Amino acid sequence: MAEPITFLSDYGTKDEFVGVCHGVIAGISPESRIFDITHGLPRHDVRGGALMLRRTLDYFPARIHLAVVDPEVGAERRAIAVRTLDEDRIFVGPDNGLLSIAVRRFGGVAEAFDVSASPFRRQPTSSTFHGRDIFAPVTAHLAAGAPLAEAGIPLDPDELVELEMPMARAEGDELIAHALSFDGYGNVSLDLEHEELASFGLRLGVPVRINGTEGIYTTTFADAPEGGLLIYEDPYRSLALAVNRGSAAERLGLGRDDEVRIQPA
Repeated sequence: MAEPITFLSDYGTKDEFVGVCHGVIAGISPESRIFDITHGLPRHDVRGGALMLRRTLDYFPARIHLAVVDPEVGAERRAIAVRTLDEDRIFVGPDNGLLSIAVRRFGGVAEAFDVSASPFRRQPTSSTFHGRDIFAPVTAHLAAGAPLAEAGIPLDPDELVELEMPMARAEGDELIAHALSFDGYGNVSLDLEHEELASFGLRLGVPVRINGTEGIYTTTFADAPEGGLLIYEDPYRSLALAVNRGSAAERLGLGRDDEVRIQPA
């Protein structure tokens, strides 16, 4: 029986790219259901795609994952297919770090293959649309039951590109985190989890200072007054900043990787 597939990219939906990839998959594995996580990632945002891939996969009944954010398409980067140690998840995409965080989430690499010249690829193969000609057909064949070992050439897992991420740290009476990503509401995802704030002595309901601005550590937006700043646990169990009916990114003037200094008020 054909397996379902998740699909994430920065292709957008204005052009035909997503639809064409769907068509290629359907032509090879017509019974595979495709779950589109998003195609609205900012162009070339490898790290944003990697973070989204990691935090969303638990919510889909699928084991096979296609992800394409590929600013180096046609260059020396490899196309890869990876099987994980936990749950036998299979990831297909460019070897640019896009898959690495999600792969770690599922125990790391059990085996990896270079599928750049896969026998499953479409011929002729475009140098600028590997989503259509390499990633989609390889994913479809695997979803239809083809063995992973037939998809390409074995790779040493240690050779795969790992995404570098900033790390939160304690410094005096401050916990210094980083702005990892932003959603459409201006909420800011941090490289922190609830346990780290708790170990630093911060508890739910207590006032905090965030880059010098007073806020509250809470569970819901409504616990802060309208326009009030808060730090909360997001739906994926990471900590994030928000402004009740406003934008935390704008309020604090944050860009990606900027430091976020948190301390008791």
